[in-house]
Amino acid sequence: MLRLEQLTKIYKTGDKALKAVDLEIPKGQVLALIGPSGAGKSTLIRCINRLVEPSSGKVQLNGVELTSLGSSALRRERRRMGMIFQEYALVERLTVMENVLSGRLGYVGFFRSFLRKFPQSDVDEAFRLLDRVGLLAMADKRADELSGGQRQRVGICRALIQNPSVLLVDEPTASLDPKTSRQIMRLIVELCEERKLAAIVNIHDVALAQMFVQRIVGLQSGAIVFDGAPAELDEDVLTRIYGAEDWSETIQKVDEDDEEDAA
Repeated sequence: MLRLEQLTKIYKTGDKALKAVDLEIPKGQVLALIGPSGAGKSTLIRCINRLVEPSSGKVQLNGVELTSLGSSALRRERRRMGMIFQEYALVERLTVMENVLSGRLGYVGFFRSFLRKFPQSDVDEAFRLLDRVGLLAMADKRADELSGGQRQRVGICRALIQNPSVLLVDEPTASLDPKTSRQIMRLIVELCEERKLAAIVNIHDVALAQMFVQRIVGLQSGAIVFDGAPAELDEDVLTRIYGAEDWSETIQKVDEDDEEDAA
């Protein structure tokens, strides 16, 4: 269970990126975070694992208050928060397997990781994850030889090998083509279901969010203005989140995509 209570972030410029956000994400739920650029989506995700320090409020993961932890305790708790990045954040010169195993750095220590001496159980799990995402044959390839979709799959494996309680996913499809975007979103949702993981997915593609997730939260100027099921995301709600626009084509596109998938 991930719980945010009155989470607020005010930058030194006086800009209020988050305004007393209350949010609860149960185990196994995938939540899509939508909203215009500058609404606070990435800030919210980074406040959870304290890559950005909240100005006030609380973040609790399975009963542990993360906002009050010192540096060493926070490092331990971050092992339970898998992060998937828009730009993949892979080490280009390392192999796929080495990039996946880097997700275990918080467990094995600096010297063992520097010497690439990971326990056999970690190596076995890395192979299992690569097999699950369809990249087993590429375990020895360098990261810079992969396509964007393949890189994102490696990033997913790296996050999952941490054995996290929650996934924090920041625009996972922004650099991908439409077909690959669907494949990546489908994979994220399936893996969360299999592992009973809570997940927050920051995403700009409203239609893609409606197609795959169980719950959508809309941010506007750092505040939650919508929290509900994808089916509730009508023209009025989209106008509340993004502003006035003809949203009929967006909603129609989702309906058509659903029919195609059913066929």
